[in-house]
Amino acid sequence: MAPPTTAVRSHGASLISTFLQELFTKTSAKKFLGLYVLWILIKYRRTALGTRPRSDLKGPHGLPLIGNFWGAATLHREKFLQNQIDNFAKYGPVWAITVPFIGRVITFKDPEVIDHILRSNFWSYEKGPRFKEGLFPLVGEGIFSADGQHWKWQRKTASHIFSVKTFRTYTSDVFCREMELVIDYLNTIADTGKQVDAQDIFYSFTLDSFGEIAFGKSFGCLDDPEKDVPFAKAFDRLNHGVAGRFNNPMWKVKDWWTGNDIQVKKDSKFLHDEALVMIEKRREENRLNPESQTKRDLLQLFLDVTDDDGNPLSDDMLIDSILSFIVAGRDTTAQALSWTFYLMHRAGSDPEIAANLRKEADEILQGGLPTYESTKKQRYAEACFYEALRLYPVVPKNIKTCIEDDVLPGGIRVYKGERIAWSNYAMGRETSLWGPDAEVYRPERWLNSEKPSSSKFAAFHHGPRTCLGQQFATIEAITLMSMLAQKFTFELVDPSMAPDYAPSLTLPMKRGLPIRVYRRKDI
Repeated sequence: MAPPTTAVRSHGASLISTFLQELFTKTSAKKFLGLYVLWILIKYRRTALGTRPRSDLKGPHGLPLIGNFWGAATLHREKFLQNQIDNFAKYGPVWAITVPFIGRVITFKDPEVIDHILRSNFWSYEKGPRFKEGLFPLVGEGIFSADGQHWKWQRKTASHIFSVKTFRTYTSDVFCREMELVIDYLNTIADTGKQVDAQDIFYSFTLDSFGEIAFGKSFGCLDDPEKDVPFAKAFDRLNHGVAGRFNNPMWKVKDWWTGNDIQVKKDSKFLHDEALVMIEKRREENRLNPESQTKRDLLQLFLDVTDDDGNPLSDDMLIDSILSFIVAGRDTTAQALSWTFYLMHRAGSDPEIAANLRKEADEILQGGLPTYESTKKQRYAEACFYEALRLYPVVPKNIKTCIEDDVLPGGIRVYKGERIAWSNYAMGRETSLWGPDAEVYRPERWLNSEKPSSSKFAAFHHGPRTCLGQQFATIEAITLMSMLAQKFTFELVDPSMAPDYAPSLTLPMKRGLPIRVYRRKDI
């Protein structure tokens, strides 16, 4: 006779066996599957599959399993920023969506939260693999997409060219020399009365200036401003080609279907080949003339960098660094200048703004060229530039990935893998931050009070990743604005039409900024 415990175990095993047999009969399997599907639908009734359901966050209503995919996929890319503002108005200062393969994105416009993410708890948030993959054809492993130590050494290396000593050189040499070419071209335009695209001119100026300063190479955009420069055109196409990847979880399918992947690959190869030519040319110059290595531009600094084993950077890493800094040094300043000129000359703008800019340039420069010292005195020009950046920040939206559970100021939890986004565009129009006239272009707000914190005015980012080139961009912009103000007046071709922005990593005007140029009659 078997022991009682053995008999119990045998009986229990028999019951389990019988239960499993009944469960997995054809009918029971269907019931089990139906219950499982029902449970999934209930669990993810408003969120994307695989996303942690949360009832503590408001936001646009999601559909079962796909969350807010349909809304994100059908939203016109040129309406994205206004959509963010509408959601803030509807759901409050924090709202969230969920999208398959992306997860939850929590969006806010609170300077205290920005300070927490970008400074206080900096190492808990990264660009993340999705951002890097989408942007890889343009900047690869460069500083724009890098995280951690890989980002840190690139920033440290680049910081050496952003000093007061080099600012003085930029202002008195490169910026003024390139601006003389702009003025020569605008003089020919003023003679004919033709309209010209101001944004294109600003792109040409910033690309040639940054090329000379960072790489010892002018791209020749201002040699003939009406002629396309292949490098610039390929750069713009590639920027546009990768920009749509961040809001579309199915971007790989869309790229394949539209052929965008082929154009992206073609433009990426062209830019990489051009950057490699620059690198090889500098190496040859260094070989033939070792004393030339004393030139401390950005390219030479990266050529001199070695890894922990004493090896120089690979060609790919050098190329990524070059293209990353062109994104930062060319696009952002040119676009900020475009929005500045639009705001100063649009219908309804105060004519005293442009008049005050001309008056300041006349009084401080006395008909001469700007210097580092003079740009520091031109507070009104700086105010015009910063006020435009407040309303039209050239990086209007940002997103990071949480790499460890966190709690934001105000008590909102962020779980590992969730994404945090903030809208500089919405913040610039927030009356609680800037007063009831937040949507009014008023440079005087920068003169009559202390400058806002960089968590409130985050156009140049905040915390350890604060833009290295803030001073560079400001001096460059003031140089351009003051030299033009001494010579010309401007009017928009269509002052009543607000420019559309083009889908991009930054905020370019979709159709440029057509203007007419006139010589000043009071000189």
